[in-house]
Amino acid sequence: MGGNTIVSATEFTAIAFAVSIAAGLVGSLTGLGGGVVVIPALVLLLGVDMKYAIGASLVSVIATSCGAAASFVKDGLANIRIGMGLEIGTVAGALVGASLAHLIPSHGLAILFGLIVIFVVATSGRGKPAAARPAPTRPHWVDRLQLDGTYEDAGQPIPYRVAHLPGGLAMMGVAGLVAGLLGIGAGTFKVIALDRIMRLPLKVSTATSNFMIGVTAAASAGIYLNHGYLDPAIAFPVMLGVLAGAATGARLLPAAKPMALRWLCNIVLLVAGLQMIYQGAFK
Repeated sequence: MGGNTIVSATEFTAIAFAVSIAAGLVGSLTGLGGGVVVIPALVLLLGVDMKYAIGASLVSVIATSCGAAASFVKDGLANIRIGMGLEIGTVAGALVGASLAHLIPSHGLAILFGLIVIFVVATSGRGKPAAARPAPTRPHWVDRLQLDGTYEDAGQPIPYRVAHLPGGLAMMGVAGLVAGLLGIGAGTFKVIALDRIMRLPLKVSTATSNFMIGVTAAASAGIYLNHGYLDPAIAFPVMLGVLAGAATGARLLPAAKPMALRWLCNIVLLVAGLQMIYQGAFK
């Protein structure tokens, strides 16, 4: 296996599978894609090298998207038109990030991982929720793209409008770059782009992010495979566990509370970020 794992192969498979179920559940509910939990678990608990952990995470991110996206589309939460349009930015960024990742030492990637997720925690929660913000003004050409939509909350249809499309597309490029470098799906940055910049409701942002992350991860996974960082012994149990957790999370999301999702997202990111900085700097 990649890195110096600290348990037997059987124990590794069992632990990786169990942790990945939890990661898939959290990733599905928050739009993180599961990688933000999977990577610290593999590196800190199982002694996997950071780059092999990223490779396995990318596979799990693809599984998360496959497990959750169909349910989100069926429930009317994911905005397919927005998601497919913004993939232009994320795929371009992912290819650049994955090409750079093998040039950075594993401990450097661990520190970068921690810094990025702590930055997300520090900047999240600022500003008003989408429903409390004034209706956005935007150029006429955005209306012509027909990106607005409606979703149901507690049985009631709630319409929403899209704002700041160019800013959202730029942030998606950053999300793709982070995804290619760190294998976390960059759902955090995608939710920031969709929720805070483009002002979509949090449930729509989370569902659309889950819909998008598989394409982003697939764009960078091929490059990791080419450099030999995809180990089936690591990736396979992680993929199965995340897929099971993601399917469960997709069923729970329509009844979930947006603020509870935000708090859950922040707690997971903060703990993972601090642990990875410590790992990269002192071990």
